[in-house]
Amino acid sequence: MMEENKKFKLVSSKKTRYLLPNILTLAGVCLGISSIKFSIDGNFNLAVTLILIAAILDALDGRIARLIKGTSEFGKELDSLTDFVSFGIAPVFILYFWELNSYGKLGWAITLVYSVCCVLRLARFNLTKIEEKQDWKNNFFEGVPSPAGGLLILMPLIYELANLNFGFEIKRFTPYFTILIAILLVSKIPTLALKKISISPKATVFLLLGIGVVFIALLFYTHETLLIFGILYLLSIPVSIIIYNNQNQRKLEKISDDNHEDIL
Repeated sequence: MMEENKKFKLVSSKKTRYLLPNILTLAGVCLGISSIKFSIDGNFNLAVTLILIAAILDALDGRIARLIKGTSEFGKELDSLTDFVSFGIAPVFILYFWELNSYGKLGWAITLVYSVCCVLRLARFNLTKIEEKQDWKNNFFEGVPSPAGGLLILMPLIYELANLNFGFEIKRFTPYFTILIAILLVSKIPTLALKKISISPKATVFLLLGIGVVFIALLFYTHETLLIFGILYLLSIPVSIIIYNNQNQRKLEKISDDNHEDIL
């Protein structure tokens, strides 16, 4: 009788740690699909908010999986599929229903270009293998990651939702900006990943305080905060290129010196 009961267990006790990260991932894809629905209804404010929450969940699921040792090949593939829906399709569809549809066939072509670039970026990411000798490269992405791209292309819409008045029409830049972000997705430009960062115990309190301030800012000044972070992210790209090139140069010099010592 005991053996028969074991057959009906949905997940074995040893594998329950795999559930939480995958639940967060599935929640993200539901939010992404729902954002399309709300953009069709003309509720762009809520649509942008859902994409933001999906991006936060995407940042959490992988870290939680590594923390509780719940990483799996299934979770990795599920995460990629979710990223494509939530950040490769949903954001650009929001833009399409907001502004790109006014460009007719050209607007739809831009929508397709962005989605194709996003799926190519995700496919390349899944195939990227970093050798142990180049472990430092784990702190960099190759091109802009899809969650960041999904939020970046929404910046023109977010600017309008923020009701900022700087005297220029942001909508006219939407097609060009969308293409620019699509190119950054598939580019080989190194961008900061910050996956392996050592934080001093003394700085932990300040880090938590900073995170708290960011969440409060997002709560009360959502669109303005997103705009600031979007601008800061774009400004960080040249900085990440410089850091990457410097680290790469140092590693090459070290390898060259080691080879020279071996010859001697």
